[in-house]
Amino acid sequence: MSLVPYALARPFLFGLDPETAHDITLHALARLQGTPLQWAYCNGRVDDPVQLAGLTFPNRVGLAAGLDKNARCIDGLGAMGFGFVEVGTVTPRAQSGNPKPRMFRLPKANALINRLGFNNDGLDAFIANVQRSALYKERQKAQGTQPGSNRPAPMLLGLNIGKNATTPIEHATQDYLTCLDGVYPYADYVTVNISSPNTQNLRSLQSDEALDALLNAVTQRREVLSQRFGRLVPVFVKIAPDLTADQIDVIADTLKRYGTDATGTANNAWGVIATNTTLSRDAVKGLPHDNETGGLSGAPVLAMSNGVIKQLRSRLGKGFPIIGVGGILSAHDAVSKIKAGADIVQIYTGLIYKGPELVKEAALGIKNGL
Repeated sequence: MSLVPYALARPFLFGLDPETAHDITLHALARLQGTPLQWAYCNGRVDDPVQLAGLTFPNRVGLAAGLDKNARCIDGLGAMGFGFVEVGTVTPRAQSGNPKPRMFRLPKANALINRLGFNNDGLDAFIANVQRSALYKERQKAQGTQPGSNRPAPMLLGLNIGKNATTPIEHATQDYLTCLDGVYPYADYVTVNISSPNTQNLRSLQSDEALDALLNAVTQRREVLSQRFGRLVPVFVKIAPDLTADQIDVIADTLKRYGTDATGTANNAWGVIATNTTLSRDAVKGLPHDNETGGLSGAPVLAMSNGVIKQLRSRLGKGFPIIGVGGILSAHDAVSKIKAGADIVQIYTGLIYKGPELVKEAALGIKNGL
């Protein structure tokens, strides 16, 4: 149980520039993880295991990618009670992202706008940080080989990959394959991020032909990697909320071709994460920073994200893995995603507004079916 209520820390953090507060928090997590001081913010993990994509998730609440882009705080974040933590997005080469300021709070809406632009230290640094984590070392100790399933580690790790801003969109696939090669041995699952609004033309990869070409290339490369490492790592595709019904159907049908067998049964090879941030400002009009460029996250995305999840579930059918993310600030919000059709959920902006207590609250809410 957390010894320091987040309510005491929040006024200090919210008095700082959002990105400064973010950097200070990550630095503190990196320094405190694995030490007795970790008890200042840790929570007991709710036991609510679920089988999904061939993996056993200890509970149904995870951390969305974007908070820990460089995989520096895997253990510290895991101590908050998450069943799984997703880190990244990582790109092949280090990049600074978009100019500052590039993060904005909208407290009256429990929302954020960011235009970070995949700022990260690059693939080599990312992998080195994963290897330094206690989670990775526990895996090695338990297996004596590369990490994988059938291990005692209580938390699962997702690694989120993207393309460099300077890579032309027609060459984006190679960036994804480079990252897949690098992260494959260390991931419980890999997320292909094609939905950030802050990398030019990235969302065009969600279109029919582009998505099919990307999934085909990843499938072929993963087959080689699965033979090399002796395990099939599931891949999730992260999509945007700003899609028409027809676009969602196209994405679902493409995923279904790769992610189900001839009988329509999910093959545990593919899944979908719905959704990323939105470009819409309808829910925050008139608030300070409402006109800032970037992706809007937090409470205003909840209904939009749930709508995408509901349509995906209807189109994909029962059993196809769906991770729901967007707008969770309470147990009720988390349960609403499960009811919409998600198997498990992720939080990010809610963690900033509500603190680590939200993790346990959401996990218990789902477990108890609130």
